[in-house]
Parts: sequence; structure tokens; C-alpha cells
Amino acid sequence: MFVGPVLTREVATAPRNWRLYFFRAVYVAALFGLACTAWLILFGSQPVRTLGDLARFGAAVFSLLAPVQLALATAFSALLTAAAVAQEKDRRTLELLLMTRLTNSELVLGKLLASMLLVLVLVLAGVPLLMLLALLGGIAHEQVARVCGVTLTAALAAGGIGSTIALWREKTFQSLAMTALALVAWLLAGEAIHSGWLGEAWGGASTARWAEAVSPVRAIFAASRPPTGFEPLFASAPALGDAARAFMVFSGALAILLNAIAIALVRVWNPTREARPRTEDDQRALAPAAETNVHAAPGRSREVWDNPILWREICTWAYGKKVVFVRVAYLAIFAACAAATARAVDANAAAGATPLVELARPIIPLLILGLVLVNALAVTSLTNERDSRALDLLLVTDLTPKEIIFGKLGGVLYNAKEMIVLPALLCVGLWWYERLTTENLVFLLLSLAMLNAFVSMLGIHAGMIYPESRAAVGVSIGTLLFLLLGVAVCMRIMVAFQTRFETQLLAFAAFMLGGGIGLFIVLGRRNPSHAIGWASMLAPWATFYVISAFLQGGYGAATLVTLLMYGFATAALLIPAIYEFDVATGRTTAKDL
Repeated sequence: MFVGPVLTREVATAPRNWRLYFFRAVYVAALFGLACTAWLILFGSQPVRTLGDLARFGAAVFSLLAPVQLALATAFSALLTAAAVAQEKDRRTLELLLMTRLTNSELVLGKLLASMLLVLVLVLAGVPLLMLLALLGGIAHEQVARVCGVTLTAALAAGGIGSTIALWREKTFQSLAMTALALVAWLLAGEAIHSGWLGEAWGGASTARWAEAVSPVRAIFAASRPPTGFEPLFASAPALGDAARAFMVFSGALAILLNAIAIALVRVWNPTREARPRTEDDQRALAPAAETNVHAAPGRSREVWDNPILWREICTWAYGKKVVFVRVAYLAIFAACAAATARAVDANAAAGATPLVELARPIIPLLILGLVLVNALAVTSLTNERDSRALDLLLVTDLTPKEIIFGKLGGVLYNAKEMIVLPALLCVGLWWYERLTTENLVFLLLSLAMLNAFVSMLGIHAGMIYPESRAAVGVSIGTLLFLLLGVAVCMRIMVAFQTRFETQLLAFAAFMLGGGIGLFIVLGRRNPSHAIGWASMLAPWATFYVISAFLQGGYGAATLVTLLMYGFATAALLIPAIYEFDVATGRTTAKDL
């Protein structure tokens, strides 16, 4: 019935865990809360008298929820699948699976669908809520089906990307980073096609229609629009359907291609080169000379620093030698964003004083990607040690908690230097071409430095308090996405129903309060503290104010709030990690102290 015993086991054991029902209830409640927030905003600003008002409300909320569901399903399908496969590699259990009678297809497809089971359940759980919105009018059942189809196929394609890359790469950070880079490259390719960089029309269809057939973001907007009759993407090939249906075909074909590659090469890629026994040539090359002491380690000895954790992070290939592929891929995306920034500068040169928001649009994706990669590097720096049982060895040495934490933080910031420096260089470029004042440049650089420090400490904190790698990665990156995506969605709702802020305050406060409680639950579950509680409750409000102030041109105020809020949050996570290290890592409980 199912694709092999891997998926069968996951389907049989997942319902026994209360987390499956909890996450499903929280997900549907969050979507319903967004709909209620929009209703309170609308009801508080104007009376709802006719069915046409209800229909317009239903269509507006549907167009807001569809992209949110797509973003969550795509991001978590890719990252959780990559983390699940990488965890099998770190714990050496993938080698055991390879020695069983499992076929390549049972292993690859079973692991893919088992990792995506939670995401698929959440997407299906949201279908009844979308159908309830259709009862308000303004939404056809065909729109709901198209949105769900685009979401599911995009999630399958994203999961295929994460699974294939994780089976190929040998380190968790490499898998997560290259998966995130592949997703961003996919989105940027769609935007490049839509902008007309590669031509105005292909094969009788405009590039805007092609972008809807390739980009998940463009496809979800096309799927959520009311149907206006059958509009095939190609006039000569109507069987492909419209742009949304064409995207389902494209993403389905992409998922099949990626999984076919993984099925064909899974036993070629694994076990990794590091796990394979050395050949006779390698052993002869590593053999010491006859006159060398037999007890001496082969090769040239190096002096270790006072902090061996920091020395290992900086002076060795702690995250694998193939991490260079991550840097090359990030440089390629940086080049694309830099070209888009240069094009925006040239396009607005004749307009005189151009708002910084317009020029920052090509930089924002690069900045968000850099923050996600820094966060992923931080969380995997500890989960890798835990999965390989190396953390237990570190805990019995004479290393102090301060040396471990600051060593990991220093190594994260050093290994992610490209993700930190290159977005800052784009800001310096805008200043060089006099599109950015010196004052605003200083504000941006200070804000970038603080945000990178915060996401680094957030990853270290999640890696310490969650013993399972997949949970730690999900919580760490999920917290970051909530602060960026969740607050942005709330702002989008407020803009969609343009009214006075007084009428929106109640719904807005409820949304922020719920988000703050959720942050405190995931960040303070093992060692709750008043500082983490205050940081969790204030972070959504501060993020909202920072985004609002930036959009309105208040760069100084946005920088000040960023430094105060995220500096306090970083300290709230850092101090318990050092002075309550045993509690944070689970060696003891707060009651035992």
C-alpha cells in the first residue's frame, strides 16, 4: 500500500505522538486567527451589509492565506527533508538502511514522504478552512483546488530538492545551505523571467505567463485569482492548461527528475568518501617514515590555540571540504542580486532622490538568505556534535561553557563571513554611488551586525535545548521565518484593509500576543527565564515597528529599536547558555540546581 517500510513505519508511529495533533491544531488555528484578524479589522472599520461585502472579504482573505500556506509548505518541506536525511548520515544509520534489502526507490521515496508527512498533513488540514471561506462567496471551488494543487506540487518539488541534496552531500550544513540556495535560485529565476531579462515572449507566450508556470510565487497568485474562462499558456498546445496547471506539470516533473537522480545514485553517493576505507595508495601516503616514532601521528603537527573549539572551527574543515560549493552558489546569487541592484540604480537615476525602499528590494532576498544560512550554520554546529556523540566527549573535558559557546559563535561568524559581508558590500555600493547617505549606511551596517549576532545565538540556543536535529533546525529557522514572514503577513492584512490603526489595534494585539506566546514556548521550554519571556513577547512588536519605520523612512528609529530589542534577545539567550550550561544541554534540570 505504501512506498516501502520506511514510510509504512512513519505512518504507523506518527499518530502515536501527540505532536502531530498539536501541530495540526496550531496550524489551522493560526490560519483561522489570520482570517479572524482580517474580519475584526474589516468589521471595526465599516459595516458589512450586503453579500457583496462578504464576497469581497472572502476573496481578500483567500488571496492572503494562499501565499502564506505555500511559503510554509515549501520552506519546511525542503529544510525538514534535508535535515532528516542529514540526521541519518550523522548518526550512521543511513549505512544500516543501505545494507538492508530496501531497494533504492523504497529508500529514497520512503524517506522523502516520511519526512514530508507532517507538512502534507498540515496542508490537507487547511483545506476545510479554505472551503469555509468559499461559503462567503467570491471564491470558486476551482480556485481552492488550484491553490491546493500548486501548494502540494511545489512542496513535493521542494522536498525532492532537499532529499536529493542531502543524499549527495555529507554534512548537515552543506545540505541545508544548498537546499536554501536552490530554493532562492528557483524564485530568482522566476522573477528574472517575469522581468523580461531573457526576452519578452517565448513560444507564443509572454514571459509573464512563463514566470507563472515556473515560479511558485507567481503560480500561487495566478491560482488564487478568480477564473475568467480557460486561458491556455500556449495557444498551440491547450492541453497544458493555464499557467497554474502548467506549474503543477512543471513542479511534478521536477520532483520526478530529482527523485530519479537520487534513486539512481544513492548507493554511489553513500557511504561518503569519509566513511569509505582508505585504498592502499592512501595508506602508503599516510604511513610514517621508518625513522619516525611509531607512536607519532602522521603528517605535520599544528599548534592548537588556547580555545580548541574556535581553532577547530576556523583552522580545520569542520563542515566538510565541499562547503566551497555553498560559497560558490551564494556568490552566484549575490551576483544576480548585485546586477538587479545596479539595474534599479540605473532605472531610477533620472528620478533624482529615490526612496531607499525601492533600491533595497533586490538586497532584501540576499539579506534574508544570509540570515537563514547563518542560523542554519549555528544550529548544525551543535547538532552535528550531538549526533556524532562528540558533544559527550567535549562535556567531560576541562573546557568551560564560555569556551564552548564563544568558540562555536566565533566559528559560525568566521565560516559565514561571505553571508555577512556581501550584503553589507551592496549597501556600501549604494553609498558609493550616492544613493545612500553616510548616516543611513552606518544605520544599515549596525542593524546587519546585530541581526547576524542574534540569528547566530538563536541557532546555538536551539541546538542546545533540542536533542533531535530535525526539531532543532525546525524551531530555529521557524522562529526566524515567523519574525520575518509572520509580521510581514500581519502588515499585509492591515494594508489590504486600509483603515485607521485604532480599529485594527485589537486584532493586531491578539496576533502579536499569540506569536509571543509561541516564541516563549519553543525557546524557553527547557529552561524558562524572565529574560527569554520578555524577549519573546517584545520581539514581534519590535519587528513590526522596525519594518514600519523603515518603510516610512525612519531609519534611525528602526536601527535604535533593532539594536535594543535584538541585543537584549541575544543576551537573554547567551547568558543562560554560559551560566546554566548543564540545564541548557539537558545534563541536569533546573530543579536539581
